[in-house]
Amino acid sequence: MQDRFLADILRNTHNRAILERWRALALPDGWLVAGCLFQTVWNIQSGRAPEADIKDYDLFYFDPADTSEAGEQAVQARTEQVLEDLGVQVEASNQARVHLWYESYFGRPCGALQSAKDGIDRFLVPATCVGIRPGEVYAPNGLHLVYEGVLTLNPMTPHRELFDRKVASYRSRWPWLSVGGSEANALAIDRPGAPAGTR
Repeated sequence: MQDRFLADILRNTHNRAILERWRALALPDGWLVAGCLFQTVWNIQSGRAPEADIKDYDLFYFDPADTSEAGEQAVQARTEQVLEDLGVQVEASNQARVHLWYESYFGRPCGALQSAKDGIDRFLVPATCVGIRPGEVYAPNGLHLVYEGVLTLNPMTPHRELFDRKVASYRSRWPWLSVGGSEANALAIDRPGAPAGTR
C-alpha cells in the first residue's frame, strides 16, 4: 500500500515539486504532512484533480536549538522563497516549540515534543496522521484508514469540537467519508435532528 500511496501523492504536482526541492528547504527532521497528502488521495478516489480544494501545504520540522517565533518565521520566509512559484500556501512549523503556544490555543497543556513525528502523531484524526520526505513515509496508524476514509477522534488529541468541525469540513468536500466507531454514535447523539448523511 505504501507504493500506491507514494504514486498517488506524487500525482499532485505541488507535492512532487516540494519533494524535488527538499534539499533547498533544509529542514531539520523535516516532513511534508497532512492535508496535501491524504486529501490528494481522497481527490483521486473521488475522480477529481489531485490538487482540488487543498487549502495549504504543511511542513513540519524539529529544531530544539531555536524555539523562538522569530526563528520559525525565518524558516517560513526561506520556505516561501524556495516554493513561491508554485502559487500555493505553504506553512512551516517547528514542532520543538508547540508546547510553548499549545495551551493558549487549545486550553490545555502539552508536553514538549521530541521529534516532528510526535507532531504527526497528534493530528485530530488518526487517518490523517501521515508524513513523507524523500525515501520515507511515516504513517503511525497505517495507510488503510486514508483509503477507507474512516474518520475517528485521536485519543492523543481529544478536542471534540475541533474534531466535529474538521469532519464537517472534510465531508463538505468528500461526502463519501464516514465517521467510525464511538465518534459516529457521538455525532448522532449531539445532532439528533441532523440528516442521516451528515452523521
